[in-house]
Parts: sequence; structure tokens; C-alpha cells
Amino acid sequence: IYYGSYLFKETWNIGVILLLTVMATAFVGYVLPWGQMSFWGATVITNLLSAIPYIGSTLVEWIWGGFSVDKATLTRFFAFHFILPFIILALVIVHLLFLHETGSNNPTGINPDSDKIPFHPYYTIKDALGLILMILILASLAMFSPDMLGDPDNFTPANPLNTPPHIKPEWYFLFAYAILRSIPNKLGGVLALLASIMVLLVIPLLHTSKQRSL
Repeated sequence: IYYGSYLFKETWNIGVILLLTVMATAFVGYVLPWGQMSFWGATVITNLLSAIPYIGSTLVEWIWGGFSVDKATLTRFFAFHFILPFIILALVIVHLLFLHETGSNNPTGINPDSDKIPFHPYYTIKDALGLILMILILASLAMFSPDMLGDPDNFTPANPLNTPPHIKPEWYFLFAYAILRSIPNKLGGVLALLASIMVLLVIPLLHTSKQRSL
């Protein structure tokens, strides 16, 4: 935002869609362990859709595959968690194609063609090293400390008759949690949450300056 990258509308919009898809993947993946926090997190988040007038309840039951979060819901979320990474991969490729066509913005807002360097081998090597480092860190966590980042309540098997005293999301959804908690009205909270995300798509329309940066 500071660099004014939203002025490349196609690249920006694909990036926003990519962000939403990653968030959706994280959410459906969080449900898969089927612990207490997984079950009640799925119940709370999917119930937000019931705030939609007229079709809300029907939409929630359609997502659940029944009248409550159950095995049918888990199966559907597993399917989504498998399919969404392929969609993310396709969006990343499209995003990179747009980025290759338009280039990145910078604080000056000036097109710096004079001092550009080739993407390969300079950035491909840096990206490859970064990717290898991330894979090593994730593999180490998965093999040696798989429970380190887990919520203690989520090690308790899902029980619809026992509600945890504190249902809270992971850190990357805390902004949504804060918005929903700050507005007492259910529909108002959902609309505010949607607005906080969709405002990213509106930012390019709000830029009236001739300068390409802030």
C-alpha cells in the first residue's frame, strides 16, 4: 500500500484473491484435526453465514451437509483443503505473469528501467534458497516438534456437548475475531468483517493523486 502497488489493478486484485484463498485454506485445514477448537471454530465461523437474510440458514446447512457440524462437514472441508492449494498455485502463476508484465512499484513512483537486473539468475537463486530454508524449518517442526504450535484444547477430541470456555482463533485470524467481538450485532459484525477484507479491492479506486506512490 505504501508503495502504491495497488495502481497495477490486475496484479493487486489477483493478490487480494490469493490472500483470501490462503485464508480459506488455513481455516478448512484448522478444522481437520477434529479437536475441540477445530469443531467449535468451524461451528462459530460457519454460523456467521446464518446472519445473511433469507438464505443464511439454508446456506449454513448446505455447507454442513446436515443440521450441525459433523462428519459430512469434515469430509467436505478435507476435499476443500486438498483442492484449494491447486487453485492457489494457479493464482500464483497468474499473479507472477501480471507482475512480470507490469513490474513492481517503488517508493518514488518512477519507472526505474535504467537499473533493472535480470530475474534469472539473481532472484531465482535467492527465491530457491528462501524456499529451501522454509521447507527445512517446516520439515523440522513436523518431524521433531509437531505439537509445539498446537492449541492445548485442540488435543481433546471434538465433543458437541462440551463447549471450551475460551474459543479463540489462531493469530492470523485475530483481526477478524477482534472485529466480531467489538460489534454486538451479528449481521453488523459480519458486514464489518467483510468490509475490512474487501476494502483492499476498493483501494485502487480511491487513489486520485497523479503520483504513483504515497
